[in-house]
Amino acid sequence: MRHLEGRFTALLLLTGLLLGGCSPKEYSEATAISGEQGRAGALLAYEHELSLAMPVALLALRMQATRQACESAQFGACNILRIEENSDGGMIVLRIVPNGVEPLVSMAAEGGQLGQRITSAEDLADAVADVRRRQERLQAQQKRLDELAARKDITVGDLITLSKEQAAIENELQELAQIAAGQQRRLDTNRVTLNFQPSDGEHQQSRFARMFGNLGDNLVDGTADALERSSYVLPFVILAFPVLWLWVWLWRKLVKRRP
Repeated sequence: MRHLEGRFTALLLLTGLLLGGCSPKEYSEATAISGEQGRAGALLAYEHELSLAMPVALLALRMQATRQACESAQFGACNILRIEENSDGGMIVLRIVPNGVEPLVSMAAEGGQLGQRITSAEDLADAVADVRRRQERLQAQQKRLDELAARKDITVGDLITLSKEQAAIENELQELAQIAAGQQRRLDTNRVTLNFQPSDGEHQQSRFARMFGNLGDNLVDGTADALERSSYVLPFVILAFPVLWLWVWLWRKLVKRRP
């Protein structure tokens, strides 16, 4: 009997430890989203996609507050990339410094609940190295052309040819500089996609309201579509009627001639 009581006590202690390990405080910390930046020389471009569920009355307010916070650089350098708004909420896509991701998301989720989140990273090491190799090759060519153009025995025709090649190389270097700047911007900032959605209960209500609100329009559109499609078939029906009548008349003639 004492042996059974001892096993029961140990089971209770183990259950308490497991429940303590899943306390609400730790769950709250686990759901916090923080910015990421490549470490130890890694060239990683991070992206975050989050779903924010909240009452319908808060959707427009939180989206506007998020937009203002980004445009005013409240949490660090930030740029709006895309904004979508609809009756079910909307979406904001932005790029912000890593340290600003967590406070921006916390502000955007005020009064709501943070749902699904996805964090991914793209390795830009090969792309960055390729751009650098091309820049170094073009710079070496540019230096060689500058040396040839500086020669005193160069002819006018050769100088014109060299000038064209120098201009082409300069254009390529400018294009590569823009590509490198875009890569560096992706490395220095995080791309964040915030999907603002109504809470489940209000989402269902809004769907029913929208369905009944559009019932009349859907009925009119459906009737118009049906009439439009039938108009394509109507000429064939009109042509088929006399052909069918002629076929019946001939059939009756043949039947009457039979003995």
